[in-house]
Amino acid sequence: MVRESVTLYFREGSSDKVYQTTIEEAECGFVVNFAYGRRGSTLQTGTKTNAPIPFDQAKKIYDKLVKSKTSKGYTPGEGGTPYADTPKAAQDTGLRPQLLNPITEDEVERYLTDPAFWMQEKKDGRRVLVRKIGGEVTGINRRGLAISLPEPIIQAALTLRSDFVLDGEAVGDRFHAFDCLQRGSSPLEKLAYRDRWRILLELAGGRGGAIEVLPTAAATGDKRDLLRFLRERKAEGVVLKDRGAPYTPGRLASGGPQLKLKFYATASCIVAPGRNGKRSVGLELLDGLKLVAVGNVTIPPNTKIPKVGTVAEIRYLNAIRGGSLYQPVFLGVRSDILTADCKLSQLKFRHDDAEDES
Repeated sequence: MVRESVTLYFREGSSDKVYQTTIEEAECGFVVNFAYGRRGSTLQTGTKTNAPIPFDQAKKIYDKLVKSKTSKGYTPGEGGTPYADTPKAAQDTGLRPQLLNPITEDEVERYLTDPAFWMQEKKDGRRVLVRKIGGEVTGINRRGLAISLPEPIIQAALTLRSDFVLDGEAVGDRFHAFDCLQRGSSPLEKLAYRDRWRILLELAGGRGGAIEVLPTAAATGDKRDLLRFLRERKAEGVVLKDRGAPYTPGRLASGGPQLKLKFYATASCIVAPGRNGKRSVGLELLDGLKLVAVGNVTIPPNTKIPKVGTVAEIRYLNAIRGGSLYQPVFLGVRSDILTADCKLSQLKFRHDDAEDES
């Protein structure tokens, strides 16, 4: 039970951030939890208390947090999305999502005309599995670890019949579902995607609210229309799925039944030692066992400088082979991606560089 809570906002220039903190009852005491990040994104969560403490001690920690944020320009506001903490945070659930392999603009045409492949929008959020067992709802990240979820998603999940495991993208306080891996006690991974999709629609389709099912285009004309619409809307990209394929956790070495086309490139990079200016940090990627520098990125004002060794998500136009990312933009820190996955092979190189290697 939440005893006290506050949602604070900070908006200046391109920065639009939210910070939430709560005092919550726990066994034999109270805990102070927090969530933070860009408004409209899936927030990072944590706690200031590793074990329950007396209320007066929790209140002091809570007040100190609020004072620290308001002194930096954060102000109270309405309409915040409270996050519900999970006591199982960071525990390995044993579940893993099926990850997507990228395709290029040159490859997309064959999937538009192939009736075996369906198309959906690729949301610009965080990949999350939502698991409901009885009255308990747990979020699971791409590494299989239990995470906290926004309260609206939890409440929406509790209204759905039966237990389940859903796959989708969390964007702010909304969950965009695109697959169902379990309903009741029955695992569904071995079913064809078209059958899992039908079960998902029966479970959560047409309900509205914080959980919604992503629209899907099957016919060639519908896929072309969706692709054109999403480009005009400047969406992140599209996903293409083989309607007859089972669900396979992890990522295949190449190809496979679940593919993605991004309209712009992103890369998960390691923050390098040393600063390259007051608000600029170096970026590195792994080429085998060797770290390779791929340039610098400027951290926006009023955004915390990421620590050395953390994983930073970077949007960029293209990469110069043997050089740097071109027009990099810092999107945020990724706690759900390991540094071992920050590989040079993920980069999209400039077209003329690619031709040189052919």
